[in-house]
Amino acid sequence: MKLIRSENQKNNIMKKEKEQKKNKPAEIEKYHDEKQKIKDRMKKKEFEKKLDKLAVELVKLQEWIKAKKLKVVVIFEGRDAAGKGGVIKTISSILNPRICRIVALGVPTEKEKSQWYFQRYVSELPAGGEMVLFDRSWYNRAGVEHVMGYCTTEEYDEFLRSCPEFEKMLIRSGVIVIKYWFSVSDDEQEHRFQDRINDPTKRWKISPMDIESRGKWVEYSMAKDKMFAYTDTKQSPWYVVEADDKRRARLNTIHHLLSLIKYEDLTQKPIKLPPKKIDVAYVRPPKQEQTFVPQKY
Repeated sequence: MKLIRSENQKNNIMKKEKEQKKNKPAEIEKYHDEKQKIKDRMKKKEFEKKLDKLAVELVKLQEWIKAKKLKVVVIFEGRDAAGKGGVIKTISSILNPRICRIVALGVPTEKEKSQWYFQRYVSELPAGGEMVLFDRSWYNRAGVEHVMGYCTTEEYDEFLRSCPEFEKMLIRSGVIVIKYWFSVSDDEQEHRFQDRINDPTKRWKISPMDIESRGKWVEYSMAKDKMFAYTDTKQSPWYVVEADDKRRARLNTIHHLLSLIKYEDLTQKPIKLPPKKIDVAYVRPPKQEQTFVPQKY
């Protein structure tokens, strides 16, 4: 009898545990999910090791672009704090700034507002032997300008019609156009905003526009979907980057970029330096005559 009772008690306890697990508050589950995501993120040491290998390939690509006079445009778009700037910084820090150039245009002037919409971007396009990284681009009109009401409905509709044609024209003229959209979850975006607020060295990254845009998550999502519907073409497709893990996003983007342009290794062979010549007749001026930076550290 006792055995039967204990079995019944055991079954009841298991049943209650299942019910508790089933009715677990969403907040607790969300907390554990976030904790697991953080745990699964790539460690810095692993990231740096993999980046070192990709850096060598990026330099090879750079030399190929220079030698073959290629014209490469790479567009980085996405929500605020999605990680676009970090990827651009990672790529540009490896390459020669005379070959790899960053374009991050500010608010258009009154004169620029009166011009053909694409005009100020055309002047930033690469010459032969250059790669230009656009930190936001002409797609401002499909996102920020449309959602925040900085352009008219007619201007927005005209952009959606003309943008695919504009990009086809660039491609026909020999420009390689590559477009990346950085996708970040609302929770991760919120975490990054808070990190910027709490860190004085990052606070400049939050603009009044970012604060004003916080209440328009759905509107931005709808704008992105419509933009893709019009501009995600076979000739110029959008490549979506999962960007909740910054380090993985950077590596994945660089690896994918390298895969899109066929290149060969044209990097210089190791250079043998000639022996240093010492002119015994040369006498250096006294150090006291020079002005030095104070050694505070």
